[in-house]
Order: sequence, then structure tokens, then C-alpha cells
Amino acid sequence: MAYALHRATLALHTPLGTPLAGDTLFGQLCWALREAAGEAELTRQLEGYTQGQPWLIVSDGFPAGYLPKPTLPQHFEPQRDPAERKAAKKKRWTPANQTDKGLTVLLGSAVDDVTAYGKSPVAAVQAHNTLNRLTGSTGEGEFAPYTQPQTFHATGQRIDVYLVHDEDRVTTDQVRELLVAIGASGFGRDASIGLGKFTVEQLEPTSFAAPANANAFWTLAPCAPQGQGFDGSLSYWRVLTRFGRHGNAHALAGNPFKTPVLMASSGAVFVPAGEFSARPFIGQGLGGEGKLSKTEKATVHQGYAPVVQITLELTR
Repeated sequence: MAYALHRATLALHTPLGTPLAGDTLFGQLCWALREAAGEAELTRQLEGYTQGQPWLIVSDGFPAGYLPKPTLPQHFEPQRDPAERKAAKKKRWTPANQTDKGLTVLLGSAVDDVTAYGKSPVAAVQAHNTLNRLTGSTGEGEFAPYTQPQTFHATGQRIDVYLVHDEDRVTTDQVRELLVAIGASGFGRDASIGLGKFTVEQLEPTSFAAPANANAFWTLAPCAPQGQGFDGSLSYWRVLTRFGRHGNAHALAGNPFKTPVLMASSGAVFVPAGEFSARPFIGQGLGGEGKLSKTEKATVHQGYAPVVQITLELTR
């Protein structure tokens, strides 16, 4: 298998109903492949997925030119003055061109949403109505008005998504076609009423410069590191419980919900228990054989994440 890293630059054109999370986007890319090439092709691509042989791994969406700040305790921060710590917590993005720098420089270069996006995204709620076709109006229960959260970005906001793919199984042009299809139909919740539309401005090979003596992995998507040989006493992460549900046709099934999975949020830092060896991703594929879904037994969940190498001061 020959894994390659590419950066896709997306331009957003409508609000998002669902955050651009890597595992969610991967699921929608699987549906896009199924619709474009058939279920047999998707089944072929998913062979070996839960045995450490993914065909595609997708990062979260980040403001163009930035990566999520590493999840590390306060004592790693260069700001020692307590008065500066509150402001430092809002600086959650680090420049993607600083990955080869020492940890102090890397953390010190972090910026807030306004700097990273140019204009901070706005979270708001949108009112919805469900009409009773018998009365022609709203009412109570399932016909009561309700609201749904949306995230508004500046028009044409540039978002970077990093993709690791097996070039022996899927080409860059095929990945582009799948992204274009999702952008045209919409990503995530309420795509049918106009949310989640984007265009793919660029998809190009990329790489992350590594610091000297790298000894840890910094993740760019939610992942499942359990049982993967990491030293828990030296690693840092925030726990994420993913309450997944099916999309596409299965969203209308009698039971669209998946089994919850426990993951580490994006930006986690993992130190191998043994010798460090550079690789493009970590984690594992989850599911299959009915482990995640009673509706579709072959359902899998992306527990892999693209990674950047980082250097920590370790005391074993």
C-alpha cells in the first residue's frame, strides 16, 4: 500500500448544519462512492478497513493555513503569567507552516478564531416548521415548531481538509470527484434544504515538516487509539463520545442510530510506548460484522486520523 497525503481547499457557500468533522465526512464520502460506483465498489474499498488497511482517511475541516492547537496541559504553554492564560485558551489554531518548530514556538504562534478565519464563525439557531397536511398548519407534538443550530462562515470561507489515501486503490482524481459530489449536494444535516454546500478550489499533494527528534503524534481528526501501543501516562487527549447515526437512505430507516463509540478528539497528542517511527496516520477502523449498526451490519466508523509529528520533553 502506498499512502499519500493531500490537502483539499474548500470554499464554503452556505451555513453548516453539521461540524466538518473528519469521521463524519468520511462516512459521507463512503455514501458518495456507493452512489457513484455501486455497492460492490464500496465493499471492495472497505476490505481490510478494520485490520489497519484503510483506503481513505479524512481530517476535520480547519481554517485555511491552520491546524488545531495540540491538546496539552497548561505547563507546556509559553504564557506563564496567569493573566495571559485566559486569552491563550481562545487561541486554538496554529499555523500549518510551523510544524517543524519547537513546542514553545509552535504553541506561542497559536491564534484565535478571528485571526484564523478572518471573521469569526457565528453559531445561531434556525426556526423550522413541520406542517400537518390535514390541517395545513403547525400544531403540537411532531408538528410543533422547533429550532436547529447552524454555523455561519464568511462567504467563500476557505477550509483545509487533509486526506490520506491508498494510491493503489483510489486516485487523487477520484477523491476530488467524491468531494465535488458532496459539495454540490451538501454536507451533513439539512443538506436537502441548502446547508453544507461548498466547492473544491484545490486538491494538491502536501507534507508536514517534522521537528528534530520527533517522538509523538498530533492528530487531525477524532480517532480510536485504544490498544494501539501508546503510553497513556505521556499522552494527552480530550474524550469524545460519538453518538453516530446513518445518513442517506438509512437515515429514514426505523432505527438510524449507531452504537456510541468512545474516541479522542482532534488535536490529541500520543506518545508510542516503544520506539517512535514516522507514519501518515494512527488509530483503527471501527465496526463491521454488526458491531456498530443493526440496520447495516457492514457499517464502519473512521477511527483513524492523519497525524503531524511533534517533539515533547518526556520523562519515562
